[in-house]
Amino acid sequence: MLLAISTARLEARISTDIHSMLKRAAELHRRTMTDFVVSVVQDAEQRASEQAEVIRLSMDDREFFCASPVVATETGSIFKTCLCPSQQALSAE
Repeated sequence: MLLAISTARLEARISTDIHSMLKRAAELHRRTMTDFVVSVVQDAEQRASEQAEVIRLSMDDREFFCASPVVATETGSIFKTCLCPSQQALSAE
């Protein structure tokens, strides 16, 4: 059974300099310009998604740490000052 692949078209107006750069890069990779651009965009999207996930996890970790009992101790107050600015902003209001 054959599956139909959905496609969409993308057009962009770019300077002749950028066009030349893309063409040269595609030739170096022995790909068509379309294939090169699509692969570069896919790689960029994957990196952006991974970075966003790291940032999201870092923020979740910060919130978890700020709510932990360790931060409530005297020793933990130094960490709270450095790592929990949102908590300080809330308590200042």
